[in-house]
Amino acid sequence: MKAKIYQPAKSATQSAKSDFWLLEFNSQDKPIIDDKMLWTSSSNTQDKVKIRFSDKDKAIKFAEKNNIDFIVVEPKQRKIKPKSYADNFSPNRKTPWTH
Repeated sequence: MKAKIYQPAKSATQSAKSDFWLLEFNSQDKPIIDDKMLWTSSSNTQDKVKIRFSDKDKAIKFAEKNNIDFIVVEPKQRKIKPKSYADNFSPNRKTPWTH
């Protein structure tokens, strides 16, 4: 079973990027459904494990030390387009102003 090391995306209520990394196990096992109680369970509980690290290097060292197969998923960089309110009224505007 492989583990994934990644930096989680910020939630909708956060204004800053998360400053920690997670090591999370990926499981491809299908859940087992109990016919009588209709509960779902799994034979593998490692997919519930999430270990938090302060940086990527510590997470990688931990995985290597414990012989865990892993992949590192780098965070995507956002492209910020600078905008100005004055550009709405510019004579060089490509689309006409509409209300």
